Amino acid sequence: MQVNQLPINTFKRALHAAQPQIGLWLGLADSYVAELLATTGFDWLAIDGEHAPNDLRQVLAQLQAIAPYPTQAIVRPVQADTALIKQYLDIGVQTLLVPMIETPAQAAQVVAATRYPPGGIRGVGSALARASRWNQVEGYLHQAERELCVLVQIESARGLDNLDAIAAVEGIDGVFFGPADLSASMGYIGKPGSEPVQSAIMNGIAAVRRAGKAAGILSADPILARRYLELGALFVAVGVDTTLLAQAARNLARSFKDTLIAAPVSDGIY
Repeated sequence: MQVNQLPINTFKRALHAAQPQIGLWLGLADSYVAELLATTGFDWLAIDGEHAPNDLRQVLAQLQAIAPYPTQAIVRPVQADTALIKQYLDIGVQTLLVPMIETPAQAAQVVAATRYPPGGIRGVGSALARASRWNQVEGYLHQAERELCVLVQIESARGLDNLDAIAAVEGIDGVFFGPADLSASMGYIGKPGSEPVQSAIMNGIAAVRRAGKAAGILSADPILARRYLELGALFVAVGVDTTLLAQAARNLARSFKDTLIAAPVSDGIY
């Protein structure tokens, strides 16, 4: 890739080719961690701006850290905010995962926020934008839309009720199901694995597939993650960096502490 060419969104192209993409969630809000994880073989890494303590500059630093590696960055903003989406796009985000979408009108507004006029409402500031290589990508204003991938997140009972209409919105590339908030909305808070929630998700994946769009989800349960893939989900996150670190640290500490507790006490002097 030449430095002043528009980067190709390999994730978007893979989804449109129906090629499953395996991802990892980033919540540690650190560019050094993001770069480390970009070397580990995942197709995509989700930089979370909704629940992790990421501001715009932290997101930028992680985008820069991931950029040299063969993995795609997906960024989740805190909400479907047109001004924030504009900033994310200008710093080079090419795939957005927008949370808490409940109606087709909201989905259409997200799409509009990613398109320049007359097709949308994205503000034009490419001379200041990393995305356009500071106006050095020839024809950026006319090309940008081609490499942008718009994903919306369904995580409420109302969103499920409107799923068919949301998935049908032009410009939406995929629909992601959020089991934690969805389970809470359905009256099963803290129980995303409950049968009604899982049934709703599996029916939702089928509905998104019927609409010709990509379905996605996060599950750290490998059996469940594989089940989603078997059902046709195309972008599945299979872990979270905070959880991986905490679990590994707990297991390491326990392995040594349990050994010390089990070992006989010596009367020797050290």
